[in-house]
Amino acid sequence: MDSSLLGLEWQTLQNNHEQHEKNALLIKLASLTLGIGGLALSLPLLWIGFTVLLAWGLESIFKTYQARLSERLLRVEAMLGKPQPTDVPMQLHTEWAASRPGGAALIAGYALSACRPTVAFPYLPILLMLGIDYLLFCI
Repeated sequence: MDSSLLGLEWQTLQNNHEQHEKNALLIKLASLTLGIGGLALSLPLLWIGFTVLLAWGLESIFKTYQARLSERLLRVEAMLGKPQPTDVPMQLHTEWAASRPGGAALIAGYALSACRPTVAFPYLPILLMLGIDYLLFCI
């Protein structure tokens, strides 16, 4: 088998993996901006909190996609480490479709992603900030 196809697949997957990381950071920054901006504009705390939760959920979806890319990246790297790779390159979606979980398991995967500390930050501190604001100024 031609390892140049595996190399091309690795490069493409790696670029996409890094793009997901950039997207996750942009979602975090947008959430922080919306949280602080919403407080500065005296928007209803419920709506700010709901927006932060939506951003958190969106990032967890991106991170779940990124994890799938990571799994394939590791397999491609293992294949590239062999003198004569025998596995077929360019099989990301075929592999994922073969092991795709059902709807409830997909949602559980997103929830697990959301609970990772690198994903939960800064959403939990923003929500805490909103809760403190509520306690100080609304009660």
